[in-house]
Amino acid sequence: MVEDGERQRAGAAVKGIRHDRVEAWYAAHVEGTRLPLRFTPITGGHSNLTFLVEDAQGRRTVLRRPPTGAVLATAHDMAREHRILAGLHGTAVPVPRPLALCEDDDVNDAPFYVMEHIAGDVLVSPEQTETCVPAARREALGLHVIDVLASLHRIDPDAVGLGDLGRREAYLERQLKRWRTQWEKSKTRELPIMEEVHAVLESRRPEQKASAIVHGDYRIGNFLSQGREGRIAAVLDWELCTLGDPLADLGYLMNDWNGPGDTRPTASGTGESAVSCGGFPSRERLLARYEETTGLPTRDIDYYRAFQYWRLAAIVEGVLARYQKGVMGEGGDTARFRAQVDALALAARDLACSDAIG
Repeated sequence: MVEDGERQRAGAAVKGIRHDRVEAWYAAHVEGTRLPLRFTPITGGHSNLTFLVEDAQGRRTVLRRPPTGAVLATAHDMAREHRILAGLHGTAVPVPRPLALCEDDDVNDAPFYVMEHIAGDVLVSPEQTETCVPAARREALGLHVIDVLASLHRIDPDAVGLGDLGRREAYLERQLKRWRTQWEKSKTRELPIMEEVHAVLESRRPEQKASAIVHGDYRIGNFLSQGREGRIAAVLDWELCTLGDPLADLGYLMNDWNGPGDTRPTASGTGESAVSCGGFPSRERLLARYEETTGLPTRDIDYYRAFQYWRLAAIVEGVLARYQKGVMGEGGDTARFRAQVDALALAARDLACSDAIG
């Protein structure tokens, strides 16, 4: 009969984890660890790799590391992500508590960090939402989503040690330049509409009204939701976080907030989102609550939505390129990613040319 530890080790070969070295590091740096460890990939993300780690006593933690291969230079900074969580932990923005950071590539071929495991559901479809979030709690969950975003944008970056996270001014100018460059580096084909939309966004760029900590990927699929309590337990995936224009986060959230019958693309690449089942506050109500809480006007929200559709198209094209190079593992549906980029670019053009802007 195989002993428990041997049985765990027999199934321990996981791509992206050098089991023995990471296990030894855990024992030395993550307080309370009891060996052996079991590493299980958490699927769903397309950028950094995430693993559920269970020790011999059933304690759960989470490990994050970059993809296993060449990536764009600044996109996968584990120390930076760890620092953001450390700064925000204990504020009104719920985040997992960071436990340890490893910057020694000899341990696992790349830096990684460990954070606490928090129970909750990552809502990715209306069917899942219907199961996990009672109809009577959907309004409360939706309002908590916008309240947490407003709380993030009200935090003084200097007060939480994140004042040097990035430049605060000229956010849209910098982002348009950055993602156009990323598009050129990552594109797998020519797509003239991306250049067309970039030109329109440059010409109609609004004046930045405020600066704040910006999550960069604020959507319901990046939350651990506790639906029966009508609240977010944790905001995840901070790799795109910086300082800048808070309305960029708001525009991104609006793009992912498709109610019943709304067919614009979302972050999933379809016209369907986790809130499509109904019962959630409307975009208009969320915008009004955000204005009331932060004092920031949202009249140019269509510009920010167009910008975020265009930016997301560049990001997804990068994901497509990484899957084609084989650095993100197997299972990537490249045809779906390509169709998603096309749909996002079209949605960006429609909103960028909207009469509501300006």
